[in-house]
Amino acid sequence: MSLRLLFLLPAGLPVRSQGESQSDNKQMDNITIRQGETLFLSCLQGDFVTHTAWLNRSSILLAADPEPHPVHIIVQVPPKIVNLSKDLVVNEGSNVTLMCLANGKPEPAIGWRMLSPSDDSLSSDSEVLEIPFISRYRAGVYECTASNDIAVDTQTVELTVNYPPSVSDGRDVGVTLGQRGVLQCEADAVPEADFEWYRDDRRIFNDFDGIEIEDAGAFSKLTFFNVSETDYGNYTCVAINKLGSANTSIILYEIIEPTSSTLLQAETASVLEMTSSDLEQTAFENNALLEGPGAVQDGNSGTSTVFTPTCLLLVVLLQLLLKF
Repeated sequence: MSLRLLFLLPAGLPVRSQGESQSDNKQMDNITIRQGETLFLSCLQGDFVTHTAWLNRSSILLAADPEPHPVHIIVQVPPKIVNLSKDLVVNEGSNVTLMCLANGKPEPAIGWRMLSPSDDSLSSDSEVLEIPFISRYRAGVYECTASNDIAVDTQTVELTVNYPPSVSDGRDVGVTLGQRGVLQCEADAVPEADFEWYRDDRRIFNDFDGIEIEDAGAFSKLTFFNVSETDYGNYTCVAINKLGSANTSIILYEIIEPTSSTLLQAETASVLEMTSSDLEQTAFENNALLEGPGAVQDGNSGTSTVFTPTCLLLVVLLQLLLKF
């Protein structure tokens, strides 16, 4: 007498032929099968057997007084992460512990690594990843991996690290009177910083005296649409979040456009600063231009007259005046 029992395990991985290859064996001691596959068990009896039974531990699946013969079924289960730390927001300097638990058969191996940005120094081959005194540079996405001979399961945790603002050094800005001027301020902070602008000890607000303040993420701009004399001076940008503040100073100074008179003054000052050797060289060059039929000659020596430093200065100034 022969009876066959069909076991259908929960759906999962594709069906293998292992169970079927053993269906014709008279004795099956240990059978390994993956979860979701189909397994056939057969019990072949002699001609004189009148009763047969199938038992699962203490439960009788089918009874007919058989001769007992145990069959051990080992079901392999792919890993599944069942308990994972939630996304975390911590302050810089805190101690952080990430936990990852998984089940499966065979028992899965569990590991941690920093996924984004990638950092091989932040990894663990256990269920727990410890990060003492965390810094802002350890913020990112962490991945837990559970694996066994059947499959791999992965899940991620996002770790956000809060820290106080740091402000880039301000760059002084020169603007011509009546023109447009822009002061810029940049701050690095998590959460993003709020900005405040001050002139000396007085806070400046948007649309105050023709001034516009525009904040965009890590940047803040203070814009003067028509710079006046009273706008020139020292300004302070302050970046603030819940963990602290930082500031930087920026000077708005005047740029004077050159005119004919200012150019003459600059040239004259440059000439006055020239040394005697510079003047003599300039005079020599000018004297060379004067040599010829109309050049003044010394009657005794036959050489050109030597100019004194005062004469040389007058010659140079005359040339400068001719430019204007």
